Amino acid sequence: MARAHLDNAKIAKQDEFYTQLSDIEKELRHYKEFFKSKIIFCNCDDPDTSNFWKFFELNFEHLGFKKLISTHFEVDKPSYKLELMTDITGDGKIDKRDVIRTPLKQNGDFRSRECIDILKEADIIITNPPFSLFREYVSQLIEYNKKFLIIGSLNTISYKEIFPLLRDNKMWLGYTSPKKFLQPNGSIKTFGNILWFTNLETKKRHESLILYKVYNEKEYPKYDNYNAINIDKTKEIPVDYDGEMGVPITFLDKHNPEQFEIIGLAADKRDPDPVFIKGTPLYLDEQHKSYLGMAVHGKATYARIIIKRKETI
Repeated sequence: MARAHLDNAKIAKQDEFYTQLSDIEKELRHYKEFFKSKIIFCNCDDPDTSNFWKFFELNFEHLGFKKLISTHFEVDKPSYKLELMTDITGDGKIDKRDVIRTPLKQNGDFRSRECIDILKEADIIITNPPFSLFREYVSQLIEYNKKFLIIGSLNTISYKEIFPLLRDNKMWLGYTSPKKFLQPNGSIKTFGNILWFTNLETKKRHESLILYKVYNEKEYPKYDNYNAINIDKTKEIPVDYDGEMGVPITFLDKHNPEQFEIIGLAADKRDPDPVFIKGTPLYLDEQHKSYLGMAVHGKATYARIIIKRKETI
């Protein structure tokens, strides 16, 4: 039991990356219409230090919330929650002086029964969940049919629990990409692959890509092991090709579901948890089953999302 607590503490420490206030503001300004009279729950934020809580507390009335809740996590002891809902002090405004602090019987883990009960009450979940628990975290949101706006890594796109949600338009990417996160020791950790994931509607995902390149066999070779053409950059998708195409996973940031259909994903050999195209694994070496992914002229490519045009050429 003691060893389990030490492991949990170590994992929790590795997952402590605090989102900057400026990055929260840049993304949240696009969703104000969804917040009016809603209960917002931050279930992976220490409310005493979280910039999510700080931002929402300062903008509670401006955003029109019905209620704001945040739970604090402790590894091996009971924790607490903070709530902001009404003008308790009677000074005519709702601010930090109206915050209610309530002890929890459990430790504030998002998987605890107490936190799940709060989750059921909430309308929208907004937070930066632990990167190591991202697939489990998202699965819980889907299980309880919650609206959400959360931060995660580009690498999670190929997870078998995550990619089908993106493919089936149950989740998509937000507007911005946070780069720098504060760590508990005061240092800054820089990432190049962090995104916002949401199922709140965005205008961005209904904007069609403006394409200009024309298909030719030399520039767009077909894969050795799948009937689709390879495209190395999203902006180079040909304007006149009707068949299936393999594009980089960064395509998702530009995906308009009215313009293209997502068929599947072929992970590269580095991915320990690949998603197959149409449920079928793709091997370069059928005899030894040694490689999963796409190849052009015998050379493996990076992970590719397979798409097909919906619009009529």
